[in-house]
Amino acid sequence: MNKVHIENYNLGAYYCRQLCEKGGVAIFVHNSLHFLNTDINKHCEEKDIKICVLKLSFSILNICVLTLYRATSGNFRHFLLILDNILQLLYTHTLHIICEDININYLIQSEKKNQLDNLLLSYNLTSIIHFPVRVQNTSAAAIDIFIDISQFESYIVTPILNGLSDHDVQLLVISTDYTHIHIQESKTITKINKYMISDFINNLSNKSWDTIFNSDDVNALFNSFLNIYLRIIYSSFPPKRVTNGNNDNNNWITLGIKTACKHKRELYIAYISSNNLELKGHYPLYYKILSNVLKEAKRMCYNKNFF
Repeated sequence: MNKVHIENYNLGAYYCRQLCEKGGVAIFVHNSLHFLNTDINKHCEEKDIKICVLKLSFSILNICVLTLYRATSGNFRHFLLILDNILQLLYTHTLHIICEDININYLIQSEKKNQLDNLLLSYNLTSIIHFPVRVQNTSAAAIDIFIDISQFESYIVTPILNGLSDHDVQLLVISTDYTHIHIQESKTITKINKYMISDFINNLSNKSWDTIFNSDDVNALFNSFLNIYLRIIYSSFPPKRVTNGNNDNNNWITLGIKTACKHKRELYIAYISSNNLELKGHYPLYYKILSNVLKEAKRMCYNKNFF
């Protein structure tokens, strides 16, 4: 791969199969962009999953780009488990874009499509390809791109015929206007209550002020007084630095919701790893109920803030 050259682009990340032929993934980055390669080769397996990851750094946000491939002969359940582990490893407030060819046709409903959708939705990632990108005489299929649509102001995705592959190119254009994203800012606050005021008065009363009158210099006298006075203030009313920003938008996420989401993930792992019919029926019901709870919690929070 290091011998492949594309003008004005750098090879940001890649993975090539070692044993099987004709399999690998790569990400090329325009030379005007700053990026950081994340080494996750240890998670790659010859047939189950090939994946590479890098992070793009912009002024007020970072975007994590994942490119992955799954062979049709690979173990699909094992693929889901590895992908889940990788997303847990990478999951932060960073925005994610996943470009993939996992040999699942997203133009038709299937059990594998539903399982992958459920996994990615738990990371707020949604499919955005709704048109065929591989068209043959008797069939058509779609290779997907997943993004967190709630974090992008707008986006456009279109197919491009390149004449070099049986897959059309997918061009994703995302808005660079991120003025809607709240930048975390810190400020210093001081809490005052009756106990602090009582402590302040007591410290002032017990303080000996004789030392400030040892000089005839008015400026030195005042500086000595101010120094003692400020020490008492900061001792009685200690300042505290707090951060406001994105965290304020998530105050609807209670401890109960966090516990329920954790339980849902445990159920999902068991769901894709087991043939238990009772579990197969329980997980979709639990997922549906939790989704409704999350929507209602968000609605109640936003109604309280804006109405």
